Amino acid sequence: MRQKDFFGHVRNILYCYRIYRNSIFPRCNILSEKKVRFFRCIVANFAIGAIVIGLLAFTLTNKTVAASGETAPFYKGESKTKVSLMVNVYWGTEYLDEMLDIFERNNVTTTFFVGGMWVAENDAMLKKIYEKGHEIGNHGYFHKDHKKLSAERNFEEINITHKLVKSVIGIDMNLFAPPSGSFGKATLSQAETLGYATIMWTRDTIDWRDHDTQKIIERATSKMDGGDLILMHPTQNTVEALESIIRYAKEHNLQIAPVSEVLAADV
Repeated sequence: MRQKDFFGHVRNILYCYRIYRNSIFPRCNILSEKKVRFFRCIVANFAIGAIVIGLLAFTLTNKTVAASGETAPFYKGESKTKVSLMVNVYWGTEYLDEMLDIFERNNVTTTFFVGGMWVAENDAMLKKIYEKGHEIGNHGYFHKDHKKLSAERNFEEINITHKLVKSVIGIDMNLFAPPSGSFGKATLSQAETLGYATIMWTRDTIDWRDHDTQKIIERATSKMDGGDLILMHPTQNTVEALESIIRYAKEHNLQIAPVSEVLAADV
């Protein structure tokens, strides 16, 4: 039941109660005023109880819908030979050209998860990333904490970004990376409803916080293994670390690939 329909029913219950109360207990001498107040109290409690039960049922129904069909997020792929350097983009546009050049020189394609708010202001850069052969994923619109959002707001954040990206480059994305890795049951169910797999990460470079090139390299490469999803962002230190990370992967016979390829088992 939709929320507006439910509250329409609540209003009808209250309206019927008022009519019922006034028709049964008119101000007359049949019953004493004390008895009228007593019976009115009983009817009022009954009506309030019905409303409370309705609210509870509505809430539980919503939770059931949000949880139904829930699919677990992906923290690692099935591939034994591929890893992904997944790039979340809401800011750092000034570093993207350098990153794209490094990827191109090394014959590497990966996945860029883009925020809708960023796309609205950087559609030309989105086109460039896509034309370079990289996979595009959904990173929500306003960089919200999705765990704290309602099912409806989760749906809107993902869907609006989906439609915006499609209007720019004409594709239907199917990978969603929640901002800050925050998600709840409603996030998972709404993402699935929209045809998305929810993507987390195996290892985080934490490049947005620690502006230390060596730390970024170590976090990306330490015990690097097939199926790893390695999270990074467009920062100056990430640009400086990128060549070393790519070289390490190649030296260990690991191919850097888009997330969708890393999720799949090797053929």
